[in-house]
Amino acid sequence: MSAETSVRTRLRRSPGALRLTVVKFAGQFGDGMFQAALGGAILFNPERETDPIAIAAGFAVLLLPYSLVGPFAGALLDRWDRRSVLLWANLLRGILIGVAAVLLATGGGDTPLLVTALAAVGVSRFVLAGVSASLPNVVRASWLVPMNSVLATVGSGVSAAGAGVAVAVIGIVGSGDAAGAVATGLSIIGSVIGIAAAAGFRAGVLGRGGDGNTSAVGDVLRGFASAAASVWRAQSVLAAMFGIGAHRIVFGIDTLVMVLLLRENTSDGVVPAGFAGFGVALTATAAGMLLAALLTPVLIPRIGRRRTIAGGLFTAALVQGLLIATLTPDVIVVGAFFLGVAGQTIKLTGDAAMQLDVDDAHRGRVFSLQDTVFNVAFVGAIAVSAVFVDHTQVLVYAGAVVYALALLLGAAARPPRQ
Repeated sequence: MSAETSVRTRLRRSPGALRLTVVKFAGQFGDGMFQAALGGAILFNPERETDPIAIAAGFAVLLLPYSLVGPFAGALLDRWDRRSVLLWANLLRGILIGVAAVLLATGGGDTPLLVTALAAVGVSRFVLAGVSASLPNVVRASWLVPMNSVLATVGSGVSAAGAGVAVAVIGIVGSGDAAGAVATGLSIIGSVIGIAAAAGFRAGVLGRGGDGNTSAVGDVLRGFASAAASVWRAQSVLAAMFGIGAHRIVFGIDTLVMVLLLRENTSDGVVPAGFAGFGVALTATAAGMLLAALLTPVLIPRIGRRRTIAGGLFTAALVQGLLIATLTPDVIVVGAFFLGVAGQTIKLTGDAAMQLDVDDAHRGRVFSLQDTVFNVAFVGAIAVSAVFVDHTQVLVYAGAVVYALALLLGAAARPPRQ
């Protein structure tokens, strides 16, 4: 029996796992649709001219505040009933998506639009962290690695499907703000389904940390400190954090580079120019992530989590230096596929380390800390890349160096006690 078939059987026998899966997939479908709609409306919209500095500023305006709040949100995942957290986060995301749609429809400026849109992305990360922290409460520990991999496999396809729907809507309605507003507004469906699925859980089933009687600020601050201490004690998680952070840095560099190349692409290559070419690159990355979800549960039992992360980082460094550095859209798309494989392998292995090596009382905080690493690394990389955009080749090679440094830092982390 294959891992995917076994997980489907497990889902049928576990209503809680199935319902949590619906929350995850609904969010990913809505996120894929929402982000693709914004990509078409902002980055490749002839009605808007967004330069590299403006792109970086937009990401920073939203994600820097979230990155400061992220560790506190993680502590709240362990302090409050996670069912309530999933309900309210989905509701807030739906409201923010609606505001973004209205701003697009009325021709709102780039800054308020990006602040609102990326705030919704930040809340989406909060939802996904809540799902990951809750999963061990509805699935046996022995099933976590295959469950994570299968959910990631299907989830990547669900995100791609949402993006495809957004591209189709924009293609039918047009390429301006009105089309972006329609596609963005329709993505609220993910939040609606997520709310309905999360409402089916009983209070406390997904876990909760404190009793809610202590000072919120004090509890959150102590939670932040304990999350950092948990990561330090479980150095398998620390090594995973190095890898995840490195990949997000390089992903930020490559995202800006690809957007600028596709705007100027006039070659007769396979990859089209503009938004369509960006969609091809995203599809290639998603395909690589699908393959990683199949490979990771095979690799971890055979070579261990540390070697799996090291192999992902080594592969990513080679791809960055040999394929992405060509600065040719057709070759970069091939590189995007392999970076998708490497990056998702690192992410899935890190998720397994956090779920297996961190106790439930601190797990939500650690997952939120991971999200903070994601956001800070991504925003910082785009900001630096926007400043040095005239030295694109150097930036790409710097990405390969970042992977190599993460590999060395991960190797220096102490192995977990057996």
